Amino acid sequence: MDERIKIYVGLDVHKESIAMAVADTGRQPARMVGTLPHDLNKLLKKLQALGEPSSVHVVYEAGPTGYGLQRALAVRGYLCEIIAPSLIPKRPGDRIKTDRRDCVRLAELSRAGELKAIWIPDPTDEAIRDLTRAREDAINARTQVRQQLKSFLLRHEIRYPGKTAWTQSFHRWLGTLRLEAVSSQEAFVEYRLAVEAADKRVERMTMAMLSAIEGWRFESVVKALCALRGVDMVSAISLVAEIGDIDRFDHPRKLMGYLGLVPSERSSGDRVSRGSITKTGNAHARRLLTEAAWSYRFKPKIGYPAQRRQQDLPDPIRGIAWKAQLRLTERFAKLHARGLTINKVCVAVARELAGFVWAIAREPQAVAQPNWQASET
Repeated sequence: MDERIKIYVGLDVHKESIAMAVADTGRQPARMVGTLPHDLNKLLKKLQALGEPSSVHVVYEAGPTGYGLQRALAVRGYLCEIIAPSLIPKRPGDRIKTDRRDCVRLAELSRAGELKAIWIPDPTDEAIRDLTRAREDAINARTQVRQQLKSFLLRHEIRYPGKTAWTQSFHRWLGTLRLEAVSSQEAFVEYRLAVEAADKRVERMTMAMLSAIEGWRFESVVKALCALRGVDMVSAISLVAEIGDIDRFDHPRKLMGYLGLVPSERSSGDRVSRGSITKTGNAHARRLLTEAAWSYRFKPKIGYPAQRRQQDLPDPIRGIAWKAQLRLTERFAKLHARGLTINKVCVAVARELAGFVWAIAREPQAVAQPNWQASET
């Protein structure tokens, strides 16, 4: 603990207001300062009255307000941390939750050293993460309009004779459809236009992501992760943008825990009881790894798309990727043969895949490589 810290400040930050509490060193309860408008200048006046910035430790919970307040306070010399809400200790019998109680509790827990701060990305990292999440939202919106079109066709008892929807053949088939009622035909065209607009939106954002990483400090890590099966350029960018600097995890198990892929546990004495995964940490990265794990149901191989992604990568990185493929395909087959549900199998494989992501990202050979661009597979 920093011995210069004399004052611990807990903030409960909202869009329009900030509740503030202060705890001095020692064992005295924290005191409530008051509720302020969400205005940086007014907050700074309250903090300046407490002492020098180097002696004040400020904490607040992560929320929809982002990192702007933390960055503004850090520039002015304050030690400000954003706390992971899911890791804040809670009293079993506490059934009252208010802004006043929350900020007082934060100040006291900060003084006790019981809080876990989250990693703060720099503005460039956050901008790329914003882009990846916007693309994810665009994909969800496209899925919705596609489902609306298919539901419309089903109501009119129109079924595609082929096997796979949303292929070029499917779109050509859509172009041949003609409904008898004029209003129904107009509705059908509007649904088609919505789908085409959603496809173009996703395509634009994909190209924007590929352009955004040029010169990014994690560009080499992104390209190195593309050596793994089930990880293309887009998913690698999203994965790195969500996890951030993987070097902050000194062991792969810590990365697995951060992603919420480790089993929950309630053990006491000789009794060991494990349950479902914790699902803490970053849900976006956890979903990406779980989707990538699905590709390990096939036998090990390096196809043409994988060869293109790996052609400029160092041998140690390609070796780790091949080792991952051998191990995880075998792991997938064994767990599936034991009768586990496919979802549990994918989660177990995703947990081990996180370890290989950690190994590749920390590989010394994961340095800047010749510029190349991998297509989605």
